[in-house]
Amino acid sequence: MSRTSVTFDSAGITVAAHLYLPEGAGGARLPALVVGHPGTGVKEQTSGLYAGQLAERGFVALAFDAAYQGESGGSPRGLEDPAQRVEDFKAAVSYLTTREEVDARRIGLLGVCASGGYALSATGGDHRVRAVATVSTAEPARQFRYGADGTQSPEVFQSLLDAAAQARSAAARGEDPGVMTMFPPTAEEAGALGGAHGVEGWEYYCGARGYHERSAKFLAWESVDRMASSDVFHAVPLIGPRPMLQLLGERAVTAWMGLEAHRRATGPAEVHWIAGASHVDLYDKQEYIGPAVDKLAEYFGKNLSAA
Repeated sequence: MSRTSVTFDSAGITVAAHLYLPEGAGGARLPALVVGHPGTGVKEQTSGLYAGQLAERGFVALAFDAAYQGESGGSPRGLEDPAQRVEDFKAAVSYLTTREEVDARRIGLLGVCASGGYALSATGGDHRVRAVATVSTAEPARQFRYGADGTQSPEVFQSLLDAAAQARSAAARGEDPGVMTMFPPTAEEAGALGGAHGVEGWEYYCGARGYHERSAKFLAWESVDRMASSDVFHAVPLIGPRPMLQLLGERAVTAWMGLEAHRRATGPAEVHWIAGASHVDLYDKQEYIGPAVDKLAEYFGKNLSAA
């Protein structure tokens, strides 16, 4: 398996990516996957891990940094724009259709966490995608509005909208609008705010477990009001009759979002539970990633078979 740094255009923004090729690629055109990262991640973390292991199973795999994040272009930095995130997936598909190693009739999408929701939306609107799968499905707009476990008070999001409005006015006056910090200073504080899920997220993004210098520790404030009007699950009914697979951890407090997406499916749809796994376990723990990759390789092998 080899990895090459590449770039492609996404609505005028240069997106940075890693292209993973199976050993000996260069003969027959191969099935290909676009792999998206969790909300504040980068291609060197979870998405690259899945892309590399799927390339070892015979797939061309493209892991990219979302626009405004990582090594990709776009300003303001740290912007979470749902419409652009969906466009990034479609632009990645366009890029893969230009590669001589890829069979353009055999392209699938894989999204992890936030990019799971975006991958579902992109698939609904792009008939070049033959199959879609997600891992630890999440949808940022829902998570901001209702919390990771779905029980957050509505007042929390209203306060975030207040702050986002103030930031827009500050920017209009030529002042620094500031940013929304995503993580508290310590794991203990993260646990007080978000329980075990909060601790795991802090350990992955801020601790030695998964830290990367380019993963986002903040979001631009205007991300909040952009998410207020977003519902990427609205496109799920358009996926059918193409297949849809979701891999969810048995202990994931976020699983309610994946189940909501599943209920909207109109074609072949499966929820596959990973025994013993939490949401974040499926980011980096090989004892859970191994079974997940086995399932993904089987699913995409079947649904991206030669026409």
